[in-house]
Amino acid sequence: MKFGVHAGLWQRAWSDDPAPIMSRVKALGYHGVELSLLGVGFADAGKLRTLSDNLDLALTCSTGLGVGEDPGSSDPERRSAAIKTLTGAVKTAGAMGARNLSGVVASPWGYFDPARKAERAKYASETLAQLDGVLRGEGVVLGIEALNRFESDLTNTAAETTAIAKATGSQNIGVLLDTFHMNVEEKSPPDAINETGKALVHFHISENDRGVPGSGQYDFGAAAQALSRIGYDGWVVAEMFVMAGNPASADVNIWRNIEADPTEAARTTLSFMQRTFSQ
Repeated sequence: MKFGVHAGLWQRAWSDDPAPIMSRVKALGYHGVELSLLGVGFADAGKLRTLSDNLDLALTCSTGLGVGEDPGSSDPERRSAAIKTLTGAVKTAGAMGARNLSGVVASPWGYFDPARKAERAKYASETLAQLDGVLRGEGVVLGIEALNRFESDLTNTAAETTAIAKATGSQNIGVLLDTFHMNVEEKSPPDAINETGKALVHFHISENDRGVPGSGQYDFGAAAQALSRIGYDGWVVAEMFVMAGNPASADVNIWRNIEADPTEAARTTLSFMQRTFSQ
């Protein structure tokens, strides 16, 4: 199991320079750091890869789509825009040396059209399937994130998300599960992990309030057991958002300070991850 933390824990805006964060993450003892491509582009990839190599700190990436970039749209221009954006993201991740790119990639974040859900899922799988060549070429695996009902209506559950991933027919497309979202949508998060099985390619953790895992009500021990049962040995990344009053936190609806200090939250979380998820 590899342990990472999302740079968004410290970022006030997605465009903040991740270099100081990477050095901090290495000093804390994590295996890697996850960078949002909402603020990092292809032009940044070379220097970030060099820094990653120098620090011996692996990179993973996350990204999302805007409303004009919709794999599930009936409008071919919006589907094409999604392919263009995601192709660029895959190439950026590859140039950075990242082997995993996950996030809101089946539908735009915050977009809802429940009457067309089945049609959108079909379009989304067909659109994402077109990324297979570039994913294989860059050596990147794409994880479709299962999101709670307040952020999407297309991939709320692990089952819905897995169905789209499998329908692409690509060995380089799978599922990202996140404990924060599963806490809302799954009657049994461990069962959801079991049913996702080998389609699980990335795993995010945070507490039910998006703070330090183990400080709230989520059963991380049961999650760790489920991951072990399916033979998952990939990334477990702490994706915490704990600071109010900045643009990045407003994007994910953080309206109060969840933890007193982001760095201490990261330190406490790594210790928890090592105790709970190490195999």
